[in-house]
Amino acid sequence: MLALLLRTGIKGKGVLQMADGLLQIKNDSGSRNPGMGFDGISGLLHATADDLKQVKGLGPAKRAELVAVLELARRAMAQQLKERTVFADPDTIKHYLKLHLAAKHHEVFAVLFLDAQNRLLAMEEMFRGTLTQLSVTLLRKYFGWFRHFTATQSESQLWSRTPSCP
Repeated sequence: MLALLLRTGIKGKGVLQMADGLLQIKNDSGSRNPGMGFDGISGLLHATADDLKQVKGLGPAKRAELVAVLELARRAMAQQLKERTVFADPDTIKHYLKLHLAAKHHEVFAVLFLDAQNRLLAMEEMFRGTLTQLSVTLLRKYFGWFRHFTATQSESQLWSRTPSCP
């Protein structure tokens, strides 16, 4: 299917060889050299436009088309997980977080908000990077959390769980 997206190969390398090369396993050092693959379809899903620039034979038009198709695939998978999946086991949560966080090049602290049936209400990124960037972001995200929390609670349930101030 990847070969259909690529449509043509390059001199000395057919389209099937190019598609196979994109899906091949990276070397042990993990570097992405022009001839190296992306560790299968999962790795390709997390490839950026800059990663694809390293692949000989992928010009700007093919890269843009491939990036768009990969983004559509990520969004379709995320929507399917959000709408239909119950987070009943750690593997489901791991796959969801991997889909959303694996391509990030910085640390992320995120919170998953689930309803009583363990279905996803929202995922909020609380902060990224170092703890020195926490103060303003955490306050803003707290209000985002409060909005998600209150959407699932009746007013009486909400006030019964709110700690009283001394």
